[in-house]
Formats: sequence, C-alpha cells, structure tokens
Amino acid sequence: ARYALNLLLDQDYRLLLLRRSDAAKLGAGQWGLPAGKIEPGETPEAAAEREMDEEIGPKHEVELTRYVGPIRDSFYGGQFEIHLFQRSWTGGSVELNHEHTAFAWVGQDSIREYDVMLGIEEDIAILGFWPVDCLNPERLPATYRES
Repeated sequence: ARYALNLLLDQDYRLLLLRRSDAAKLGAGQWGLPAGKIEPGETPEAAAEREMDEEIGPKHEVELTRYVGPIRDSFYGGQFEIHLFQRSWTGGSVELNHEHTAFAWVGQDSIREYDVMLGIEEDIAILGFWPVDCLNPERLPATYRES
C-alpha cells in the first residue's frame, strides 16, 4: 500500500494531530495526521490534498514547504510506501470528519504526552523540523536514537 501523509505546522511550529476514532482499523484512539492511501492512478500530491479535504475539511489554507518520498516504513515491515508532505498552515479552520474525534496543535515540548501512531516520530525526524531529542527515542528507528 502507498500512503500520503500531511504534516501541517502553524506559525508557532506546532503540528496538527487528529485523534482517530475508536472504530478505526489502524491506530484506533491514537493521534495521527491528515493522511491516507494513495488510490490507483492517483499521484501522491493529489492523494495528500484529497485526504486533507476529507479529514480536516476544505476551509484550510496551506503551503507546501517540503516533500520527501517515496520512502519505506520502518515499523510495519517495510510494506508501506510513504510520501511526506510538510506544509505551513496559513489560515482557515479544521472541520473533522467521522474518522476523527478531536484535533490538537501540538508543540515539540508536548508531543511525548500524546499517544501518536507508530511511525509519526520517525516522520518528524525525517523532515527534521523539530530536534530529535524532543521525540520518544523508543519509538524511533535505531538510526535516530542518541547513543
């Protein structure tokens, strides 16, 4: 499977996290990103934009600041192709769909307080917008852990 993930940062460099519903197949009750599968024939960019519209509503304004992909996941046996889209939030509002129950703008000082889906810390480390030492080292691949 191929996935497009949006890492949205506001002007204070806080990351938008969405709490997944308890009925979600993957990451039930955990905090995740506006993200989802890339459909057949769809580009990663188109999938990322579609997922944002579906999961946080169409009333948002963002600017792409960085793209990394494709990469392979580290925690699910390398079975997923991942495309990371780092974006700056420039305005608008968040309107959650049925897949999510809450949202939060989370800073590097509080990310460890959230039960995030496995792999999100790695995505943050790959993009490098926060120092790795603010992340839970036990939820990072060995290459990012401090010795």
